[in-house]
Amino acid sequence: MKQELLVGNDDTIVALATPQGSGAIAVIRVSGNEAISLVNGIFKGKDLEKQDTHTLHFGTIRDGEKILDEVVVSLFVAPKSFTKENVVEISCHGSNFIIREILKLIIRRGARHARPGEFTKRAFMNGAFDLAQAEAIADLIASDNEAAHRAALDQMRGGFSDEISRLREKLVHFASMIELELDFSEEDVEFASREDLEELIRELLKVINRLIDSFDVGNVIKNGVPTVIAGKPNAGKSTLLNAMLQEEKAIVSDIAGTTRDFIEDEMIIQGVSFRFIDTAGLRETTDKIESIGVERTRQKMQQASLIIYMFDLEQDSITEIRRDINKLENLGIPFLKVGNKLDTAQPELRETLENEPGMVFISAKTGENIEQLQEKLLETVNLDKFKTGNTIVTNTRHYESLLETRKSLEDVLEGLDGGITNDFLALDIRQSLHHLGSITGEVSTDEILGNIFSKFCIGK
Repeated sequence: MKQELLVGNDDTIVALATPQGSGAIAVIRVSGNEAISLVNGIFKGKDLEKQDTHTLHFGTIRDGEKILDEVVVSLFVAPKSFTKENVVEISCHGSNFIIREILKLIIRRGARHARPGEFTKRAFMNGAFDLAQAEAIADLIASDNEAAHRAALDQMRGGFSDEISRLREKLVHFASMIELELDFSEEDVEFASREDLEELIRELLKVINRLIDSFDVGNVIKNGVPTVIAGKPNAGKSTLLNAMLQEEKAIVSDIAGTTRDFIEDEMIIQGVSFRFIDTAGLRETTDKIESIGVERTRQKMQQASLIIYMFDLEQDSITEIRRDINKLENLGIPFLKVGNKLDTAQPELRETLENEPGMVFISAKTGENIEQLQEKLLETVNLDKFKTGNTIVTNTRHYESLLETRKSLEDVLEGLDGGITNDFLALDIRQSLHHLGSITGEVSTDEILGNIFSKFCIGK
């Protein structure tokens, strides 16, 4: 499959590899069999075709006799480059005019503009890494917190791929034995022990199930945690948002119903992104605008991964609090019970709530116990699996492939129990291998690859 998809990659591609916009330095990347000779034709300095790989060369880029810029050229001779092709990276000054002129010049000399993700796609097609590692490169570029960075880096280095490959190798052995039995069907011989095959399938399912279960944590790591701050009017929701972000993001007032719409911002707590959404206070109201805000609050709570529900220790009654807790439990979404206004709390109410499991007491106004609340947030998202070094699934495509693999493996077990014929057993095993192979790219199509790499930025 990979050899077929390599057809058409003889052309030389070029793109800006650094972000658009003016800056001190910009890097223009050129890749292809003719990359070195092409750039050599516009570079005034050393003869690039006579230089060693992984060397830097100072000179000028010229359009005829016209000097476009003084540059440093980085040389990577195939196969010792990211794409496994000849690669030249031109570090020029970050003027939009200079970048545009150099790109136009290189394209006039025979290169074409790279498509999104085409450099990484070529690296994959040329065997630099597998498909899961290629996708991790995009995740690494997009990572904006420590946890996402660590997960992407581990996957890019092959941690996830190695685990999938080990599973696949074990299954390939039995698949070949079953196929061999099909060739000798008239001999009535058994090359693959059915007991050993069943034991292997159950072992594989344990690993597959662990990887599937890890996706909840992986999704948190990659995309952050949408966290709704909810409660009645004047419970201190906006004050808490400001205290967490350490800035006056939301308007704070003693007037109930100040927040009419949701206010959203993000912060990172110990490497994990939380997207906090401050919402309108929950109450019955005749105010048309406020009622819209209340309805939006309920919608946001339904969509949240986590709810911080705030109780007013100064004004609420124990009956109201327990009624609200019951409603939250029926909602079926993880939530934190937060008693606010600790500095002015009703003593009897606080004493009663001391026995309420999981209740966190804070003062958003003074900042008391805010760190304790942050620790509770981290406990709720449960990153223990990640911290122990277990492989974490962060990619939706991988998750879906694992679900398909599990279904096929369960079909194998069902077939073994039902005593199905070898041809159907081999078919179920091949399906399992297909779904596992689609994760790393051992099984791939133009459509799948096009969809994956089209999401990359141009120049990567």
